[in-house]
Amino acid sequence: MKVSWRSPKWYAAIFLVSLCAIGQTKDPQATTPQWKLVWSDEFNGPDGSAVDSSKWVQETGGGGWGNNELEYYTRRPQNAFLEKGNLVIKVVEEKYSGSDGVSRNYTSARLKTQSKFSQTYGRFEARIKIPRGQGIWPAFWMLGADINRVQWPACGEIDIMENIGKEPALVHGTIHGPGYNGANGIGSSFALPGGERFADDFHIYAVEWEPNTIRFYVDDHLYATRTPADLPKETKWVYHHPFFILLNVAVGGDWPGDPDSTSVFPQTMLVDYVRVYEPVKPAPRMKP
Repeated sequence: MKVSWRSPKWYAAIFLVSLCAIGQTKDPQATTPQWKLVWSDEFNGPDGSAVDSSKWVQETGGGGWGNNELEYYTRRPQNAFLEKGNLVIKVVEEKYSGSDGVSRNYTSARLKTQSKFSQTYGRFEARIKIPRGQGIWPAFWMLGADINRVQWPACGEIDIMENIGKEPALVHGTIHGPGYNGANGIGSSFALPGGERFADDFHIYAVEWEPNTIRFYVDDHLYATRTPADLPKETKWVYHHPFFILLNVAVGGDWPGDPDSTSVFPQTMLVDYVRVYEPVKPAPRMKP
């Protein structure tokens, strides 16, 4: 599977927005009136337990993932497990050789709901505390469920949240499709006020996706809206079919660069929950 490489040149705008208090509820039903919860993982299993295989597929491999990444993704419990009500994706500096003969100096995990769950339109959100450090690249994102048939980028890609360690106060939200992918992905950035760092606390990252609109949020602050009018001429809006969810932490690559002497391992990404909602349709009017 080819996945886009990243370049800081994508992002045309940085929005400095004051943050309000972050909701701490673990109640998945505590939602706004316009959305109905249809799928979630609250990660509330016993400490040390494995990821729910009825909801997630754990991808493996160390071939660089189209970005010249340095990690090997494994299915081992050392790299993905539940603890204190969170999913933990743990990045370890270690020599590891996979069954494909590829050897890497870092291990991590990459989870996806492909073949388990996908949806067209709705609100997709996760409450995450990201890792930190040069060369660390956490992401919460989606790919078109037709990727095996039409390939990337024709399937479409929605990056709900990406961060690179050298930008500790910045996250990015981006769309990719045919003719606007890789370095030409259409994205925006969101910065915390006063240089606060995203890795210091949990934040809620979300998109609200409608037939011709994708809105990007951090902690319910709307910072970017994408529509077909944003696309280059003669390119296609490829967001009218189901998408599946991915969570991963990469190490190195063309966009974040390699770890250096300041990088500290292990690093962890904590995911409190992932929730997917569908729009609530208004009740039909009753005749008098």
